Amino acid sequence: MVMTGSDEAPEIYLDHAASTPLRRAARAAWLDASERYHANPTGSHRAARAARRALDDARDEIAATLGRSPAEVVFTSGGSEADNMAIRGVLHDRGGAAVCSAGEHHAVLEPVEHAGGVTVGLEADGTVSPEGLAEVLRATESVSVVSIMAVNNETGVINDIPALVDATRAYAPDAVFHTDAVQAMSWLDLRVHVADADLVSITGHKLGGPVGTGALLMSDGVVLDPLILGGGQERGRRAGTPDVAGAVAFAAAATGADTERSEVVDRLGALRDRLLVGLRSQLGDLVLPTVLDGGAPVVAGIAHIMLRDLEAEALLFLLDAAGLRASAASSCSSGAQDPSHVLAAMGIDRTVAQGSLRLSLGHTSTDADVDAALAIIPPAVERLVTHGGG
Repeated sequence: MVMTGSDEAPEIYLDHAASTPLRRAARAAWLDASERYHANPTGSHRAARAARRALDDARDEIAATLGRSPAEVVFTSGGSEADNMAIRGVLHDRGGAAVCSAGEHHAVLEPVEHAGGVTVGLEADGTVSPEGLAEVLRATESVSVVSIMAVNNETGVINDIPALVDATRAYAPDAVFHTDAVQAMSWLDLRVHVADADLVSITGHKLGGPVGTGALLMSDGVVLDPLILGGGQERGRRAGTPDVAGAVAFAAAATGADTERSEVVDRLGALRDRLLVGLRSQLGDLVLPTVLDGGAPVVAGIAHIMLRDLEAEALLFLLDAAGLRASAASSCSSGAQDPSHVLAAMGIDRTVAQGSLRLSLGHTSTDADVDAALAIIPPAVERLVTHGGG
């Protein structure tokens, strides 16, 4: 729970999957680096060399949280740039076809569709099956890049990336495998979960780092055309003066998330379950079955529900007025009237999908947040249902 102004009610923030508050360690690291490293790290004088050492230390730190070589870390402005860099960079370099799941974040889905690529449907439980991927790969010629997200940003469903990599190696052996791990890094040990992926996208603001920080992890031997030319930074893979303070703060957040992961997953998983049990207890069959009932593994921080006979946009308006922040689907889609493309890919009827609500927890979430949500959401839902869905 976050305190707002003195005349306002406390904010109940349940939209951590969109962006989570800055960690204290990341803030301290950013302030310190901003004061100490004012020089351009690509220069040759003493101040530039000090900035470059700080940037390299941040690169080392981030690489360690994924079990990767520091040479693989290419700093970006965030997950969307990293995703575009992976898909478009490979296609520009090699040509061929791109394949992704129909439930990807738009930063992957749109570059694939723009290039005339192919999508793999989701299973009813929200996962991408290795068999489904294999079927598409067998039917598609000259596949050069396959992209399947590690954790779905709307439903929280975890994909079996090792099995999907194996399917790619078997049926498209020349393809590069990319995974968008933006939503995964807080919840999963990526040293294991994405160990065999050739390209991995991550970002800072989902971990408690600054907005505008991210990275693409590139395995040795992977070649792609850079999206940004002009300076030769990041070993020629991404031009532009590096944001040293941002990288240092991103590294601090990544290390904090990695160190605390086990405790945070246990604590927030229990909070998430209490939230869902409480909503179902109060709302009964107004809460429809969700991915959490389908057997697929789901990360601890996301509670995705669907509510009968209402539109989530109307519900979000009431929740926001009461101080509770949440999303209807992904944060990029909120405000739009079209239902989630993820739920459509799962075969969920459009009218049912309009009642979807994503409540997501993060490192600052507390029991008080859940208590407040259980006091606010059921009356708002009942009000809308009584008045015909808003």
